[in-house]
Amino acid sequence: MGVLRRRIRRPSPAMVVACLALLVALGGTGYAISNPPPDSVGPLQLRDNAVTNAKIANGAVTSEKVRNRSLLAIDFLPGQLPRGKPGLAGAVGPPGPAGPAGAAGPAGPAGVISAVTVRTGSVTIADPTKEDGKFQTRSVSVNCDSGEKAISATSGWSDDNDNLALATVGIKPVIANSVVTGYVARGGNDSGQSSTFTLYVSCYK
Repeated sequence: MGVLRRRIRRPSPAMVVACLALLVALGGTGYAISNPPPDSVGPLQLRDNAVTNAKIANGAVTSEKVRNRSLLAIDFLPGQLPRGKPGLAGAVGPPGPAGPAGAAGPAGPAGVISAVTVRTGSVTIADPTKEDGKFQTRSVSVNCDSGEKAISATSGWSDDNDNLALATVGIKPVIANSVVTGYVARGGNDSGQSSTFTLYVSCYK
């Protein structure tokens, strides 16, 4: 039995030229995609978020390529930005509302001086000659009651007249065991009449 052989026809010259033209066209397109000319890729050719940090070479973004005033403080590491100078003090604000009244505090201790009692003593001084320069004098003493202390003393006359020559010669304290217990006073009369001289002593417990 004989073997059938199929004869393969050679391509025509026109077919060879057409195939070469197709290969050149396809090769040129691939070259254009992998090696774009300068300034041929812009925002229209890039998808959103297509350029990531991993796709940017170290040192590729320099200061000249960053738009002025386009970065925020959050874009810098702590300590990279210098601290600015302190600003001027602001105006004093209005006073705030008054706060609520505080609670009453505890009662304080009792004072050193309690109720004061005025003790008195009097003496009558007579003068026979008016304003002869010879004052008739007598003294009177007043002591506080037991358990009291004297704190002050003053004196006065029964005849309250500026034209009468009546005077307080002096007042001195009575001291017992370093405690003032009373006062002694001396009055002088040159009025030419009798007048009562009174000593007033303030005492307290």
